[in-house]
Amino acid sequence: MSGQTTEPTPATAPSTPDPLEDRLSELRGTLESATRLLLCLDFDGTLAPIVDDPDAATPLPESRARLEAIAADPRVRTAIVSGRALSDVRTRIEGPSVYAGNHGLELARNGSIAVHPVARSRANRLAEVRVALKTALAPFPGVELQDKRLTATVHLRSVPEPLRPLVRRRTTAIVDRLAGDDLELSDGKRILEIEPAIPWGKGNAVALLESDQPAGAVTVYVGDDVTDESAFRAVEPQGIGVRVGGTDPSAASYRVESPREVAAFLGWLESIDAGRKAVA
Repeated sequence: MSGQTTEPTPATAPSTPDPLEDRLSELRGTLESATRLLLCLDFDGTLAPIVDDPDAATPLPESRARLEAIAADPRVRTAIVSGRALSDVRTRIEGPSVYAGNHGLELARNGSIAVHPVARSRANRLAEVRVALKTALAPFPGVELQDKRLTATVHLRSVPEPLRPLVRRRTTAIVDRLAGDDLELSDGKRILEIEPAIPWGKGNAVALLESDQPAGAVTVYVGDDVTDESAFRAVEPQGIGVRVGGTDPSAASYRVESPREVAAFLGWLESIDAGRKAVA
């Protein structure tokens, strides 16, 4: 894991992904001819519906069961790639062989855990920012500040709409004043992410996992947020990117509407897996 790795540059401008159900026959041929499958999934908004309280997020039971079944196939490597801290997301779903936390800054695979060295070195600076934000954002109702050690998240979902721009401005001012160029702020779905300002994200983590795969392997990445776009760019066009929710332009080629449809897609993948086993 090195801060010198940069994300792949997209070959074309993002466009609106096609509904996944319209392209299943095409995908079936791609997956059935693959020698191996690397299946990577975000957690919140993908396996688990978005909820007001991040601590209450739980994967859909059908997604949990289908992912466990897929992970049991030795020809499939499964990975959770989440913005949550590694210690958090590993407790929320079992079965995958790889977990990437904090947008790939923490990576658990092959029996060991790697932490990005620059992110580790800036953890104290981030802690100073969190202390300042806790005081500065206390007057705003509904704000939740999530401590993920290497990163932090300001949750805006429960903040009254008129107050959200002020929360953003105050958060930005504190990060700029206390962290300078060491940390950066980015927007997600009703969240503000505070992270080390280094060229490493979910796309880099996925590319690292892909480098372990044999020739003929296919990667599938499923995610719902802005932070998943770098992973879509990493897997497309040779692999399969699936965006969850909305019709905004994306580097993913396919889309589904909700975590419920992700569960259905996992069931479809499980059926292909069963078919491959039958002819193996």
